[in-house]
Amino acid sequence: MTDGATANVDPFTVEVIRHALTAAAEEMSAVVMRSARSPLLREAGDLSSTIMDGDGELIAQGHDVPVHLGVLSYTVKAFLERIPKARLKPGDIWFLNLPEVGGNHLPDVKAIRPIFHDGEIVAFAVSLAHWADMGGASPGSYYAAATDAWMEGLRISPLRVFANDQADPEKLDIILSNVRGRREREGDLLAQTAATRAADQRIAEIIERHGLATFQAAVATLHDLSEAQMRDVLRGLPDGRFEGEDFLDDGGPDDRPVGIRVSIDKRGDRATFDFSATDDAISGPLNTTPFVAGSAVFFAIRALAKTPIAINGGCYRPLTIVVRPGSVFDPGHDKPLVGGNHETSQRAVDAIFRALEPAIGERVSAGGMGSAGLLIFSGKRPDGRFATFYETHGGGEGARADRDGMPVVRVNLTNVMNTPIEVIEAEYGLRVERQSLRPGSGGAGRHRGGDGLVRAYRAIEDGIAMTSMFERSIVPPYGLRGGAAGAPMRVTLHRASGATVKVRGKQNIRLNQGDLVVVETPGGGGFGAPSDPAGGEGR
Repeated sequence: MTDGATANVDPFTVEVIRHALTAAAEEMSAVVMRSARSPLLREAGDLSSTIMDGDGELIAQGHDVPVHLGVLSYTVKAFLERIPKARLKPGDIWFLNLPEVGGNHLPDVKAIRPIFHDGEIVAFAVSLAHWADMGGASPGSYYAAATDAWMEGLRISPLRVFANDQADPEKLDIILSNVRGRREREGDLLAQTAATRAADQRIAEIIERHGLATFQAAVATLHDLSEAQMRDVLRGLPDGRFEGEDFLDDGGPDDRPVGIRVSIDKRGDRATFDFSATDDAISGPLNTTPFVAGSAVFFAIRALAKTPIAINGGCYRPLTIVVRPGSVFDPGHDKPLVGGNHETSQRAVDAIFRALEPAIGERVSAGGMGSAGLLIFSGKRPDGRFATFYETHGGGEGARADRDGMPVVRVNLTNVMNTPIEVIEAEYGLRVERQSLRPGSGGAGRHRGGDGLVRAYRAIEDGIAMTSMFERSIVPPYGLRGGAAGAPMRVTLHRASGATVKVRGKQNIRLNQGDLVVVETPGGGGFGAPSDPAGGEGR
């Protein structure tokens, strides 16, 4: 085909271009994992990659982390509100992490590259990578006692760090001088840069093969096809108004649980998700952004769909998402929110599931772990190098109407891998002394929730800073239709001196040589009463 092709692109060409774009996004993620210095990226894969069209609408994404991918659907459009296209040039790479610019939390740094063809912006490549440290009051940039956004680290407004594919050393130095582990952060930044260059090359190849007009017509067609698929999915859900809620463990007034509430108004092929009844913003770090609320909605609808939905900007057209300024989902730019990205987002998903469960219970799981189960260990190595080990922990999946939950998996919006024990022991002052299932932690029911995990870390050096940021330690994973709740999250610190300390869900602690940290993740909730004859013997 040539540049004279009309908008009537044949469906075979549309599918060829769709798969080529998806392959380009997948290649971006592979580039980061293979070239980053941080084990968090190269081993755990806490990263995501997307390609946008020339207007900032999503057209392709990698098989990465759902909460990232949903948020990235907004990032370039918000970026263009601050940085007009006229300022962009070939070879630019802009970095940012400001939550209010289509973001989620400071450690998730976005690299945005405009992609040009004959002087016109035809696409954007975006690489998101979780940096293991962004500065701030605590190593790892998770400060449990944070009361404002600046305690959480360096805030990067859209900044052109590369021009004509050459780094600006002064800008690069500003960033790297404000984070711990400079060498590692530089390597991660350069990995993101390489990923966007790979995408630029692949988009050029697609346009060279098919022509610009065909490429743009295919992208427009993909948006329309995905919109039609989303409308079909919505038509398959019952009409009506549905309400659901779930709770963060603590952080509200008098340290009470924080309510996350949604009202769903679904009519025909459109749906509105209104989070206005969610509690007010809190002083601690579990606030989040409207973009995270949107990510939760999009994930929940896809999870409930009976047929797959091709992912791009067209999917969002039938959905309306409402948040209330001053609430947890729109706290203002000055509130801390580092943990809201992976904790509050999951409460939003569970609130949606609980709202729709009475109408479509056969498609909904009971509560799963629903938390990143995050621990961060940081300190200086004997060679003076600063090292930060960031680890999320899987837990039990909630049971469903037709089966038990699976043990030790990621549920909802999380999708990172665990760090291999060999890497932990080679890179950090820790020894992993136990890794096993947590028997009996899944909730009883006609179908039983999946079991959680036990993992134990021994400090073999003094002065290791440990941060916890997890949920489900007070409000456990819920059962459905008579099923029992799963066991709550539990982290215990056994001091070398003999003292035993219960670690709170949000806490900064100092470890010394010989201390043992035991992580016990939640089990999933059960589904159906254990005595229900439909399930045979109770379990």
